[in-house]
Amino acid sequence: MTSEVVVVTGMSGAGRSTVAHAMEDLGWYVVDNLPPALLSNLCDMAAKTVTNMAVVIDVRGRQFFDDLNVALSEIGERGIARRILFVDAADDVLIRRFESTRRPHPLQGADRIVDGITKERDRLREIRSIADIVIDSSALNIHQLEKKIEELFHADGSADLRVNILSFGYKYGIPVDADLVMDCRFIPNPHWIPELRPLNGLDKPVSENVLSANNVQEFLTRYQALFETMSKGFVSEGRKYLTLAVGCTGGKHRSVAVAEELVRRFNSQKAAGEHSISAASIHRDLGREL
Repeated sequence: MTSEVVVVTGMSGAGRSTVAHAMEDLGWYVVDNLPPALLSNLCDMAAKTVTNMAVVIDVRGRQFFDDLNVALSEIGERGIARRILFVDAADDVLIRRFESTRRPHPLQGADRIVDGITKERDRLREIRSIADIVIDSSALNIHQLEKKIEELFHADGSADLRVNILSFGYKYGIPVDADLVMDCRFIPNPHWIPELRPLNGLDKPVSENVLSANNVQEFLTRYQALFETMSKGFVSEGRKYLTLAVGCTGGKHRSVAVAEELVRRFNSQKAAGEHSISAASIHRDLGREL
């Protein structure tokens, strides 16, 4: 019997197709551009052969919100777990993507691309507000987006809470899909050490420099304990996925080293014996700085 249905939706051009392909590669049964009214029937058809199913629902479907809300209620009544994954991106990024492919936005009609994007945001505002997972693909290439999907849906299946630890640079903006933000700019910057400047937080010399700085180990230990307490609440509220953004100035040294250390710490413990945490990292801005 189908045990979980993930509804993949979001802005056109933000990466829904990439998400669908990534989930298919992970073994999920994926149906693209399904009219919401057919979701319940699809679950019936797949019940005997499919365990995990992802359904991509496009904003162009008629009566989008009404049909989707009804369909989600119906599968919920049958005891099938459902989650909504919303893929988003900044307007200027979406415009560049449409212009580069020379394709019109599906809702622009005779208007401009930006008008189609505005119409789509209005239609999707409600579904975005109730989404279980929001992914901002503005600064992600195709491979990074695929990696993020793999981390979310191919992590330790026994974990109660999956944490995506995302390093970033404040100079490029705070990730809009972050649930929590950690600021690492209090740590001395390896950028000012000539031999460390060309390296990054994945390199051992940089990692050792960052993690051995004054108060860093104490800070991480206290944050780990705080997050453990918070995670109990997240799990009790039904949260399965969480994005913890770790930032420094450029997203190259400090945030990368700290993110990797948090992944190591989270994966090496169980939270108070009551639930487990599975963590993975992605480095949004690594390599962006010339």
